[in-house]
Amino acid sequence: MHTTAPGPTRTVPPALDALASRFNPYDIDVPGGSARIRLAVSDGDDWDAVIDSPEISLVPAEGEPDAILSADTETWAQIAEDVRGGMTAFRRRRLRVRQNLHLGVGFLAATSGSQEPGRLRFKRIRTRGLELSILEAGQGDPVVCIHGLGGTKASFMTTVSALAPAGRRVIAMDLPGFGESSKPLSAAYDAPYFAGAVVALLDALGLERASLIGNSMGGRVAIEAGLLYPERIERIALLSPALAWLRPRQWDWLLRFDLPKLGLIQPAPRWAVEPIVRRMVPGGGEGWAAAGVDEFLRAFLTPRGRVAFYEAARNIYMDEPHGEQGFWTRLRGLSPDTLFVWGRQDKLVPISFMKHVERELPAATHVELDCGHVPQVEAPDATHRAVREFFDRPART
Repeated sequence: MHTTAPGPTRTVPPALDALASRFNPYDIDVPGGSARIRLAVSDGDDWDAVIDSPEISLVPAEGEPDAILSADTETWAQIAEDVRGGMTAFRRRRLRVRQNLHLGVGFLAATSGSQEPGRLRFKRIRTRGLELSILEAGQGDPVVCIHGLGGTKASFMTTVSALAPAGRRVIAMDLPGFGESSKPLSAAYDAPYFAGAVVALLDALGLERASLIGNSMGGRVAIEAGLLYPERIERIALLSPALAWLRPRQWDWLLRFDLPKLGLIQPAPRWAVEPIVRRMVPGGGEGWAAAGVDEFLRAFLTPRGRVAFYEAARNIYMDEPHGEQGFWTRLRGLSPDTLFVWGRQDKLVPISFMKHVERELPAATHVELDCGHVPQVEAPDATHRAVREFFDRPART
């Protein structure tokens, strides 16, 4: 149900009214049940979609919104006319989504008007004492996407758009401690813990097996899931995966202390943190990178989010490379078919790691791309073409 509350001389644009009229509260997850989403019109007046689930109303823009969607009048009209128009405009960057991507993209899903079983939907799934936030689209063989350190499921929007129409059920999750998922203070936030959360999600969704796509830390989690639960994992596509350091780690003595808990008391005002983060991330003030920084800040600016980030970062850094339980020793036992996508410009996981993977896992497939650390965002066409070809080829015998 939706209503409009225009001012005395303002009329709701037909396109925005059409979107609100087909609002489906079951396709969006609204934490707390209420939200204000700014619908900015670059060549007209801005409006707010105020959600008080299950209802929505359109009012003149005022105050501070939770999420901002920006487009010109023509793009809004196209979005209103085509049930897939919102995601098409988002992918082509004619529509910008800022601040809370979970709500912003969720609004597009909830107002698409689509009734197809494989339509884009946002959900909150209860598993083993946790709530995991997911988005999913498509039908067919299941694929679970696992984001990197400080990221969220939104970093795989391009992947969902690319693979869902190709006969896959694509599920992008927020790992515990990140995005909209639970953030327990006592969690280990290491690869085995996250791998267990992935399998718990499969259990909750009634999925016996699934393929995995992991970026950065999510790649390390996907590897761990393949090592610990090979019977549950079909294939694994790794996009610039985090791998155990091969050189001595000069700060390991310091990180053995419980420093992450300092995140509970660390002052982290947005005005101080945000400029630093945006300077550290190339292009952090615009486009996909800016939206990614928004997602990182939403979690990091909360005490529990900082604890999860610091603990996960420490565990990546402290990952043991050698010995009986060392990463590189155990990697030899990875049995699911695996694809590695490497970025030639990647500064965090240099492509030089490829020769070490080839030595320990000779059956793996490798693809090199001219991009950095987030291939699915920086080189989406080439990345998803490689992933589709890998998933579609006959299984190794």
